[in-house]
Amino acid sequence: MSRYPFVYDPAEPFMKQAGAWIADVFYEVLPEHGFEIRDEQIYMAFQLEKAFQEKMTLFAEAGVGTGKTLVYLLYSICYARYTRKPVVIACANESLIEQLVKPEGDIAKLSRCLGLDIDARLGKSPDQYVCLRRLDEARFQDEEAELFEDLYRGLPGFVRSREALQSFHAYGDRKYYPQFSDGQWSKVNWNAFQDCFVCEKRHRCGMTLSRDAYRKSADLIICSHDFYMEHVWTYEARKREGQLPLLPAHSAVVFDEGHLLEYAAQKALAYKIKHSMFEELITRLLDGQVRESLANAIEEAIAQSEALFRALERNSTPIPGSARMSVQLDGELLAEVQRFRALLSAIEEELVFESGLYTLSEYHLRIVEEHIEMMHRALQWFHETGKLICWTERSETELMLSVMPRTVKEVMRERVFAEKMPIIFSSATLAVGGSFRYVADSLGMEKFLSFNVPSPYDYVNRMKVVVAEPESDSIFAAKMKVAAKWLQQSGGRALLLFPAADQLEQFKRAIARFPECSDIRFLFEGDGEISHLIESFQRDECSVLGAVSLWEGLDVPGPSLSHVLIWSLPFPPHDPVMLARRQDAASPYEEVELPYMLLRLRQGIGRLIRSSDDSGTIVILDEKVTEQQPLRSCIAALLPQGVELQQLRQE
Repeated sequence: MSRYPFVYDPAEPFMKQAGAWIADVFYEVLPEHGFEIRDEQIYMAFQLEKAFQEKMTLFAEAGVGTGKTLVYLLYSICYARYTRKPVVIACANESLIEQLVKPEGDIAKLSRCLGLDIDARLGKSPDQYVCLRRLDEARFQDEEAELFEDLYRGLPGFVRSREALQSFHAYGDRKYYPQFSDGQWSKVNWNAFQDCFVCEKRHRCGMTLSRDAYRKSADLIICSHDFYMEHVWTYEARKREGQLPLLPAHSAVVFDEGHLLEYAAQKALAYKIKHSMFEELITRLLDGQVRESLANAIEEAIAQSEALFRALERNSTPIPGSARMSVQLDGELLAEVQRFRALLSAIEEELVFESGLYTLSEYHLRIVEEHIEMMHRALQWFHETGKLICWTERSETELMLSVMPRTVKEVMRERVFAEKMPIIFSSATLAVGGSFRYVADSLGMEKFLSFNVPSPYDYVNRMKVVVAEPESDSIFAAKMKVAAKWLQQSGGRALLLFPAADQLEQFKRAIARFPECSDIRFLFEGDGEISHLIESFQRDECSVLGAVSLWEGLDVPGPSLSHVLIWSLPFPPHDPVMLARRQDAASPYEEVELPYMLLRLRQGIGRLIRSSDDSGTIVILDEKVTEQQPLRSCIAALLPQGVELQQLRQE
């Protein structure tokens, strides 16, 4: 079988030949299968050829309907086969991943049209898999134990059997448990406090087996932004521990919805600490015969960890609308952190002597040393408070501390952009006011290529955007009244977008009191696995889907999505991460809040028209648009050319 999908001449530049073949695909092959020839797509193809040829970073802003996914897939497949290393496609969320890999998705379409076998494999985030240890806890201790027992009984036989010569395969993917709500799934999935290195079940773990599968991909590895950034952040540590990196060596990376990468990077760089986790980790050292000085240091460190978390409890203040709590960094707390760090250093010194006695498991010793080093790295930021973001939150029954660097620029510059390989940022919303500097600066990017191509769709005749003005003293009651009336008139067929989960939950409780909507089927994010909910919404034309995370990545052409109701403008949340960005800005509203909101609003508006035959209405239910003329002007300016912002007339 030929290595390339075209006849390759070694005497000519590879990317030039790949570009010529891709042009033939767009001009000749795809039209035979019902695809339209789009000038925007051809232009984008030429820009990607340059980025791959010169191994540059490229911002590719292409409007809805330009076919940008097919362009980057074709170049990625060719480049992977040329370099003999896969290309990683990192997506912002699970719905985007599903669009690529589902049986009728973009990769399958290309494979059928071109008669090309494409080796594309899925590398999902760890929290998308069942954790066997947590499942055991849930099926014996949880109030819904029977539900989790059913899950356990449905797992492959090799999970329960220790027979020899068994055939193992990946399993336990969240996608295959659509009946579980997010709350139920959170009781049995992997989380950051699982120590997989010493888990006796790791060789039969679905997550471990899935990694064995995707590492062998020849063409494409599809993963999330979160997973890619976790790979970057843990790369060196896993090598020191004798573990394989999360992702194999790859030749290029595409960040789909790349404007969201900064938030994934911050999430990956966050280090989480719980007292119970530290105590469980450090007491492993007591399993062997250790010197008295080490045992005493361990006991002191455990006591100091308790003291530190008591101080954190006193200094934590709830943030309205967020599960996170802000932490007051006063002298007492910083002193507790310093005492804890000193004891960690003392344990490290003791371990140097202990390792020479060979009384401890070398494997366990290496893991404990690595964890202590990571704690040191995180806690040292408390003494460089200008570089620190921290918060606390409840994790099950105890307090959890999260620590992250204030910016990700240095890490991204050193560990991502320093790599000499093509890096493609693809999105319909990368620029703010025509400039890519907002996203580039947040990621520490200095040199890059960029281009912008508009959507080919006829928005003027296909899209209507209206603003509802509340008519009562209660904003919430007025919004509910407008939304219920609109949904009744439309017979469902709507996507409801919320900036935060608490707003979705409030709507979910209230809509039951509106009899005019009783015949409409409502689907809400969190009530089941997200790709299953989207499939149900698309199949049931008269349903309504309410979501927090689907401002990006949702692709539902046809009448099922004829209306998008925006409950509130998607300004950034009031949590410690965004608070730090506000504090660092000379003008927080203009530099942080407004650009964030406008980028996300553009994405939300982009959910409506997904094909040339689509039409419908965007309804904005936020009173600020009516009350604040400058804000209204900003929103009007981001609409597709020729589309006007209209006032919804109340009857």
